[in-house]
Amino acid sequence: MVKTVLRLGVKEVRRALSARGSLLLIKSVEGIKFGEVVEVLLPSGEYRVGQVIDVGKDVCVLQVFGGVSEVNVDSIKVRFKGETLKMPVSIDMFGRVFDGLGNPLDGGPRIIPEEWMDVNGAPLNPAMREPPSEFIETGISAIDALFSIVRGQKLPIFSGAGLPHNRIAAQIVRQAAVRGREERFAVVFAAIGVTHEEAYFFIESLKRAKSVENVISFINTASSPVIERIAVPRVALTTAEFLAWKHDMHVLTIMSDMTNYAEALRELSAAREEVPGRRGYPGYMYTDLATIYERAGRVSGRKGSMTQMPILTMPDDDITHPIPDLTGYITEGQIVLSRDMFRKGVYPPIDVLLSLSRLMKDGIGPGKTREDHYQVFMQLIASYTEGQYLRELSAIVGAESLSERDRKYLGFADLFERRFINQGEFERRDIDTTLNLAWDVLSILHEEELKLISLENIKKYHPKYRVSSAPVVESCVTTNTQVSQTD
Repeated sequence: MVKTVLRLGVKEVRRALSARGSLLLIKSVEGIKFGEVVEVLLPSGEYRVGQVIDVGKDVCVLQVFGGVSEVNVDSIKVRFKGETLKMPVSIDMFGRVFDGLGNPLDGGPRIIPEEWMDVNGAPLNPAMREPPSEFIETGISAIDALFSIVRGQKLPIFSGAGLPHNRIAAQIVRQAAVRGREERFAVVFAAIGVTHEEAYFFIESLKRAKSVENVISFINTASSPVIERIAVPRVALTTAEFLAWKHDMHVLTIMSDMTNYAEALRELSAAREEVPGRRGYPGYMYTDLATIYERAGRVSGRKGSMTQMPILTMPDDDITHPIPDLTGYITEGQIVLSRDMFRKGVYPPIDVLLSLSRLMKDGIGPGKTREDHYQVFMQLIASYTEGQYLRELSAIVGAESLSERDRKYLGFADLFERRFINQGEFERRDIDTTLNLAWDVLSILHEEELKLISLENIKKYHPKYRVSSAPVVESCVTTNTQVSQTD
């Protein structure tokens, strides 16, 4: 039963015609509007919340939270509220855990709202948008150095069944921060259609996090009504917009798993007997996803920002599946998790060569991260690509047939995976630590191989010229020698 999203103000009362799952068909009434909230009164005296999803000349279709298929429709009455679905928001929501509709799950009191906000949000004026250009630090080296996320960006994580995307999401929630003491930063986390085991994992992880006072969480379980799964990302984003636009905060919204959202969309589309699109998903799924993802951004004249990191699992690890495919069209890049890296025991198992952040270049460099960041990124990618190619070649001709230079690159690829990408789940690396580690890994290559880095940056940051880092370089070289001998 949902109470927090409603305010009274009954406009009309009508009897229902028929019910199908969570869909309720009623006789059309003059003045009904698409998206309008309704209150469904059951014979027991209980009420359930619904929303108008289709308005016809004779019949109006409602989606009801909790469903009505088990109820005698002859005894159902519907009250029209005359407004869209709204939720209460307040700065007091920090540190709290809610369900998919904003009801407390942590045993705490209900929120006393500062404001009631429409969960569908208000479109951002394109002319007022500012390009994302400020760095957000996740504390994960592979993301911060290679696929940096900037304020206002939409950067999804593409995962697969059984891969540790939930652990990565929890780690980002614990560790994410913006640079600058005067900046106000918050994380809004939404778990969509997760199992009770996953819900318990997220709740316990959030309780143990030192940054919990900067986090607002919404947990929607798989046993909850399907229609609630449609609402939870919008509820989370509405909360994030309140913090960003009303309180001038920089907000990172993490949503996992958007595949469960898309499956709920397909289920409701089938119940409405709509003509299916690719693989049975509704033809409007692209537009529907865009209404969620495009709520991220920065606005001219406002200090706050809205950044999104949606997480989705690719069915059968298929990156061409409609969900990741359409998501990739809307967002600015993607971080792809690799099953091969996972089998090697690398965490986070990020596929470096399939991932990218299209806005990264605008958010790094002098005054944002460090002046050598972009050059180090380019050199790491180029060197790892060379190492991957030589791995494939050595499988054919044998490592003994390779030159000393090639064996160096083979050693680099292994060291890059095990010392740079690989990171503890509770290990936080700031951007300076990450870039210094990148230099340590690159130092096993001959200096003349660092063709994408300026001589000035080599003299400034190369471990050979940093006396304090000499023991680390020695460790790197030793590891490389061992790897080369093994190959």
